[in-house]
Amino acid sequence: MGAALLSDHAAEVLIPAAAAVGITFALVQWLLVSLLKLSPADDQRATRLLVLEEEEGLDDRAVVLKCAEIQSAISEGATSFLFTEYQYVGVFMAAFAVLVFLFLGSVEGFSTENQPCTYSKDKVCKPAVANALFSTIAFLLGATTSLTRKGVGKAFIAAFRSGAVMGFLLAANGLLVLYAAINLFKLYYGDDWEGLFEAITGYGLGGSSMALFGRVGGGIYTKAADVGADLVGKVERNIPEDDPRNPAVIADNVGDNVGDIAGWSSCAALVVASISSFGINHELAAMLYPLLVSSMGIIICLITTLFATDFFEIKSAKDIEPALKRQLTISTSLMTVGIAIVSWIALPPTFTIFNFGEQKMVTNWGLLFCVTVGLWAGLAIGFVTEYYTAIPVQDVADSCRTGAATNVIFGLALGYNSVIVPIFAIAISIFISFSLAAMYGIAMAGMSHQVRERTDALDAAGNTTAAIGKGFAIGSAALVSLALFGAFMVEEVRQQFNTISGLMEGTAKPDYATCVKISTDASIREMIPPRALVMLTPLIAGTIFGVETLAGLLAGALVSGVQIAISASNTGGAWDNAKKYIEAGASEHARSLGPKGSDSHNAAVIGDTIGDPLKDTSGPSLNFLIKLMAVESLVFAPFFAKHGGLLFKIF
Repeated sequence: MGAALLSDHAAEVLIPAAAAVGITFALVQWLLVSLLKLSPADDQRATRLLVLEEEEGLDDRAVVLKCAEIQSAISEGATSFLFTEYQYVGVFMAAFAVLVFLFLGSVEGFSTENQPCTYSKDKVCKPAVANALFSTIAFLLGATTSLTRKGVGKAFIAAFRSGAVMGFLLAANGLLVLYAAINLFKLYYGDDWEGLFEAITGYGLGGSSMALFGRVGGGIYTKAADVGADLVGKVERNIPEDDPRNPAVIADNVGDNVGDIAGWSSCAALVVASISSFGINHELAAMLYPLLVSSMGIIICLITTLFATDFFEIKSAKDIEPALKRQLTISTSLMTVGIAIVSWIALPPTFTIFNFGEQKMVTNWGLLFCVTVGLWAGLAIGFVTEYYTAIPVQDVADSCRTGAATNVIFGLALGYNSVIVPIFAIAISIFISFSLAAMYGIAMAGMSHQVRERTDALDAAGNTTAAIGKGFAIGSAALVSLALFGAFMVEEVRQQFNTISGLMEGTAKPDYATCVKISTDASIREMIPPRALVMLTPLIAGTIFGVETLAGLLAGALVSGVQIAISASNTGGAWDNAKKYIEAGASEHARSLGPKGSDSHNAAVIGDTIGDPLKDTSGPSLNFLIKLMAVESLVFAPFFAKHGGLLFKIF
């Protein structure tokens, strides 16, 4: 079989080193962004204060101070919401940790043959406790890193660097904590890799659960505000999007911060899935191959970031989208080379993996091909998404001539058509990866998408490049709560326009705090039902109906969830871009559809209002729902195998 070129000691050094580089780079970006803060106390001659004035050609201190006021309101609103949300997260965290302990502690011999454990008041089940404690650690880490995203100025580089702070901190922290957990558990498990990685599944469950809270709460928050801001502001009052006169605008921008956060749960879930099928008789460097791929991803994304901030100049707004698309292409190309290097030095020429209980001989180049196929399939899916949210926009805009109904129908049909190519790309990736390396190959093909999420986390603009990249979950149940609390926000915004004199003229200040409070209360109250739906479904199916039924449930969720997610994301993106196309009026065709306030524009606004929850929350979130259900099923698998199928045992 041969041995890997990379020694175990070198692997143990490279992984934390890459994480340290990522954290350091994030802190450097944070320092650069912090220099652009605007506040009334700043010296007008200072560089930081003049950034906005120079960029916009303005020499009006009042404009700068207004910008600082809005920035402060957004930052305070985001911080307030996150602290409120994590109070509820803490309660759930403790309850779910106890649930994990009780379920897995009741399984005799769980986790390891050498250290069988049973739950009793006299003997602590260490693997189950490890699951529960690490879920807690992952929750808290997600809560901490979510706070790193703050409001910044309009400049592209500032926005890009702001995204880099969040993206690199999330990726590097996730990698570092996972690596530390593996080494800590190794002190207890020794060479028992099977027991160690069964315990480490709590990492994936904890990180995924924390991300679910972020998407549920943040998604409901931002869309409740967005719907209210759009319907009253643009349709009824005919004022521009994100106009400070609109009371819901601050809540909407707060929601963009807390609802569009990126997470590292993909890394956790995919590492657990890949190593679970890898085998237990390999060298440490080979066992840590998924972490080495993630480490290489941090370095590659660091290099790619420099292309956007230092190597290419953004001269106008039209250069932003090509720059972001260029980031995807560059990162994919560089990552292909990086994966080849990691596969060559970290894996032996040939090795064995588990394939449903049987051993399968695999080569390092075969595994390289698995990851590469997934990497380029992800790029293809991204460009297909970009096509369906950009090229057919004129047709979507044309459908607005006859009203909102035809706009909605056309947009839905467009979204369904956009599913075809991505599904084929995913199916081909699965077939090739399974043929070369069984289930481990499929898991490693998914690692490439996780690497890409770091670049997507840097995406500071554009619906077209971000429609597929978001990976958190609220599920379709959240649509009901979005509609309900969106209605509350509409009434509040309408009431303020009617009662606050001078608001339309810009001489009076809107009551931003009330709108922020409405969105906060909405998200906190309504994040529980979707959360329970996702978490309880595998538990109920596995406990009552058994593992066979649970397997069918997961397969159904996978097949339907992926298609709904892609279509919803692309439909919403197309509606949004059609509205922007009409508003821009950059072509004769766009101007023929009428100015803002025309019937066609109002129909486009209605389509955009429907599409926002689809493209920003529910649609792309289903991707994560599938992932969380699978990880949770893996964590509770010993319990389901022992006690599952109660219905059939009784009857």
